Formats: sequence, C-alpha cells, structure tokens
Amino acid sequence: MRAMRAVIAMAVVCAGTVACGSNQPADAPAATATPAPAAAAAAEPKAEATSVSGKPLIPITLPEAERARLEANLKAAQDDLAKNPDSADALIWVGRRQGYLWQYQNAIATFGQGIEKFPNDARFYRHRGHRYITVRNFDGAVTDFEKAVTLIKGKKDEIEPDGAPNAAGVPRSTLQFNIWYHLALSYYLKGDYENAKRAWLECMKVSDNDDSITATSDWLWMTYMRLGDKAAAAKVLERITPKMDILENGSYHRRLLMYKGLEKPEALLDTANADDLTIATQGYGVGNYYFVTGDTAKAKEIFDRVLQGRQWAAFGYIAAEVDRAKMP
Repeated sequence: MRAMRAVIAMAVVCAGTVACGSNQPADAPAATATPAPAAAAAAEPKAEATSVSGKPLIPITLPEAERARLEANLKAAQDDLAKNPDSADALIWVGRRQGYLWQYQNAIATFGQGIEKFPNDARFYRHRGHRYITVRNFDGAVTDFEKAVTLIKGKKDEIEPDGAPNAAGVPRSTLQFNIWYHLALSYYLKGDYENAKRAWLECMKVSDNDDSITATSDWLWMTYMRLGDKAAAAKVLERITPKMDILENGSYHRRLLMYKGLEKPEALLDTANADDLTIATQGYGVGNYYFVTGDTAKAKEIFDRVLQGRQWAAFGYIAAEVDRAKMP
C-alpha cells in the first residue's frame, strides 16, 4: 500500500535535495595585506532528523529532473493554497509535497498549522504522524494517530488520493487504513507489540484489497513472531497465495511467500546489485525473518547492510535501525 510504499513507495519519490557545495577560501593574501574575507560558503546540508543511534540524517540529493518536477509540484500546491487559504485539502497537499522533497520539518509544521485550523480533521493527524515516524518521533506519532482514531470513529471510510500513483493509476488505500497502519507501525517501532497487534487487527478490518491485505499481513506476522505466538503467525499466512491481485506491494507479497516457505530468503535480497531502496524494503523483512527464526548473526549482517544505504526515510530502514540498536 501507499503506506508501505512509503515504506517502499513514498521513499522512492520522497527524497530531498540540499545543496552540498564545499567552502571555497579566498586567494591567499600578500604577506602585508589585510586578509580578505572568505568567499561566501554554500549552504551546508541541514539534518531533517536524527537516527535512533543519534546520527544526523541529511536529505539525499535527487536527480535534477526529479527535483525540478517535485519542486514544481510544491510550488503549484503553494499557489493553490494562496488562492484557497481556508481549504484543508490545499494545506494538506502543501505538507505532502514538502515531504516528497524530504522537507520533513516543514511538512510537520504545515500539518501542525492544519491541526490548529482544522482540529477535527483526522487527515492532519494522520499525515503529521507519518512524518513523525520519518523523523523517529515515535511517541509523537502514536499520540497523533490515536487522536485520529477518535476522530474517524463511526465515520465512513474514504479513499486517500495517491501522491505517487501506482502504474495502474488505481488508489489502493483509504484514510482509515492509513491511520491504523501507521499507528500499528508506530507501536511496533516502539517495541510495544501488544498495542501493535491490536492496531494491525483493526487495520485488517479496513484492508479491502490484496495490496492492503498483504501489507497488513506482513507486519502482523512479524508482530506475532515478536510476541512468540507462532500459531497466530501461521494463521496469518493461510490467506496468502502466489496469485494475488498485487499492484503495489510486491515486496510484502514476496516476503509473505518467504514466511510460508515458498520463496528463499536469498532470492529476495541481492545486496550486490539492488539499489538502496530495494535493500531497505526487502532487507528489513529478510533480516527480521532470520532474527525471529533464530539466526541473529545473519540478521545483524543484513540490518547493517540496510543501514549502509541512503534511503533513511524508508520504513524498512527505520525498523532496521531500531532493531540493530538493540543488538550487541
């Protein structure tokens, strides 16, 4: 689902750009001359988050064409908001477009403005909570998503527009799905597996297509395994088959097939040739599989490989960071 694409998808397009120029000193002055001021330094990259281990996380630099496209989209969203200052939709899209450019602190501030202006609109808590996960503020994410849960209670679900549409152009997730999904993920990252299980089970109630079912099933399986409930984990896999209607979550689908014994772990992860995003996405699932099945050394090796990459906004990267920090 997009939620995962985000662990997957949003991480593909949601990369940021920060000028990374080096300082260029002025020409050396003559011995008797007054020293000339240093040439203006290019702006230093600004950290948008701090890793679980305390490392500053700098946005990656996008290819020029991609950066220009995303900046144009943000400018259009900002123009739309200027014309419609009382539009919740317009404000949400500014925050989402900021996030796609790895401007996570700006996005959090934008959604915060939305919460002040539209305190009963669950979408602002949903989106700010998502970006709290990105910047490793898991407590803030839980608070926002739990608030969103109270606001959607008794209400009809709605399709959530895609910021990064799938190839078929068919939205596969809903507002309520994304609230429960990200709430469960927040608890999982906190190591609160009982509350994660509760939220995944609620998420499954609003998982109405194979993409959402596979995304929820994957994390629910991992949660049950962390709780030591292998019978419940096996039950999750009963509805998973090789032939499912998957438009977005092929990585989760393959991981579930791996859990069933229909795929080999080594077939899911080519660390020599895969890109950083694929390694972050598949790497966490494979590393976690080794971890919960008792091969801690192999899990460490794969988590370390994930953390060598640049895609630190991917959910798989964040989860690998959390788990690796707990290992000696």
